[in-house]
Amino acid sequence: MADVQDFTALQGTQPVHHAVSSSDSLKNKADRDYEMRHNALAAIDNAKFGWFHVKACMVAGVGFFTDSYDIFAINLCSLIMGYVYYADAAGDAANTTPTKIDMWVKGATQLGCIIGQFGFGYLADRLGRKRIYGVELIIIIVCTLGGSFAGMTARGLSVYWVLFIWRFILGIGIGGDYPVSAIITSEFATTKNRGAMIAAVFAMQGFGIVAAAIVAIVVLACFKGAVDGDQLMLDYVWRIIMGLGVVPGLVALYFRLTIPETPRYTLDVEKNTQRAAADVHKTLGHKVADESVERVCVADKPTWTEFYHHFKHWRNLRVLVGTTVTWFALDVAFYGINLNSSIILQAIGFAGKGSPYKVLLKTAAGNIILNLLGTMPGYWVTVFTIDKLGRRTIQFIGFTVLLILFCILGFGYHKILDKSVAGFVVLFTLAQFFQNFGPNTTTFIIPAEAFPTRFRSTCHGISAACGKVGAVVAQLGFFQLKDRGGKNAFIPQLIQIFALFMLVGLVFTWFVPETKGKSLEELSEGENARE
Repeated sequence: MADVQDFTALQGTQPVHHAVSSSDSLKNKADRDYEMRHNALAAIDNAKFGWFHVKACMVAGVGFFTDSYDIFAINLCSLIMGYVYYADAAGDAANTTPTKIDMWVKGATQLGCIIGQFGFGYLADRLGRKRIYGVELIIIIVCTLGGSFAGMTARGLSVYWVLFIWRFILGIGIGGDYPVSAIITSEFATTKNRGAMIAAVFAMQGFGIVAAAIVAIVVLACFKGAVDGDQLMLDYVWRIIMGLGVVPGLVALYFRLTIPETPRYTLDVEKNTQRAAADVHKTLGHKVADESVERVCVADKPTWTEFYHHFKHWRNLRVLVGTTVTWFALDVAFYGINLNSSIILQAIGFAGKGSPYKVLLKTAAGNIILNLLGTMPGYWVTVFTIDKLGRRTIQFIGFTVLLILFCILGFGYHKILDKSVAGFVVLFTLAQFFQNFGPNTTTFIIPAEAFPTRFRSTCHGISAACGKVGAVVAQLGFFQLKDRGGKNAFIPQLIQIFALFMLVGLVFTWFVPETKGKSLEELSEGENARE
């Protein structure tokens, strides 16, 4: 009987022994995963700046070079198209693309961007950064080529509306590039250099803007004799200028399609610590775990319900409100002025009158001068100072100075031009400088850092889409007013309106956090609390 009791007692202890062993095993696995996650993130945050970081900036930056080339080349192409399709128009309408058509052709890309930024932003969180990186560039390449071959249809659809369709779809691709490139750069960057890396990617816009003008000058020079003989030969010029925008995109495409998934996404969404450790080892050369051990992982994809529960708290929502409103306010002025820089050039007498070749050449050269004086220095001063001064500080400085400059330019527009064209140019280029050493760059950087990994791309896409709504308001809304009272007569009042939006941006900058010197995990307290 005693033996039976001993045997029964022994049986009763077995399940307890197995349960304890199973619990210990799960605890040990969780501890190992936590350690691997910690080591992988530490390796990324504290890595020495090296070739992989340069490569990541170049791959993302070439995309932004292409984006800005395509966006701002239309400024020159629309001017050229006026000499082709309205050569026989009467009076002042001759050789000029009508305001409404010009507005819609330029605004098409901005409309598409809104869809692309929101859509690709969400997909990068849902499907992963790697799975969709490169798709947006394929769209850009195809639509850039398609737009350059736009022509009249047999049923009467004009070349402008065919171009509108191509550029609308092009905008979806360009819009998709914003959140995905920003997030990939942010999540691979070191904490120390993260601001400079993202700023360097964005600064490639400056090179794209200048490149569009340089290409225009070169192509015009090649066609000088033909254009002097027949201005309709300019039909080839705008198509070549636009079509050459595919070249940098083709160069970058392979590298985008082969870039690894960011370890942060692999860790926090796919829950695959093993693969994240392997990717860190492959890209940065830091071995953070035994990569021979395989684990079964169950991805935890973000949902809209989870998004709602995160942002129903004001401490989280205020950041998203800050990034969206500041980007919107900035883009009203940024795109309102930059997409219509030819108007400013005419106002200061740089474009002038003359043969089509001379007018277009001077306009392209004027764009280069304005951008080299203000835009390019602004971008690169930001790159070299943002990790020292901080994002929020630079944004405050930019909005404040722009508010002052737009008030001066808006209320003193005619007096300044009448008294000193050089003084007007100085004020205008200062505005260009402080747009880029200021909110144009920081509104791109802060959303790439301030949100949890699970929602980072979605929030960047929402912020960027709100910015493009501002661009659409400027291009399709305010600039319908520019000829109120005469050709370009309402420009001073528009600049005054831009000043008001700078004030709005300045106020809402208080809503965004300072991200300088903090890891992405430190900035994502909501995510850590959820886990």
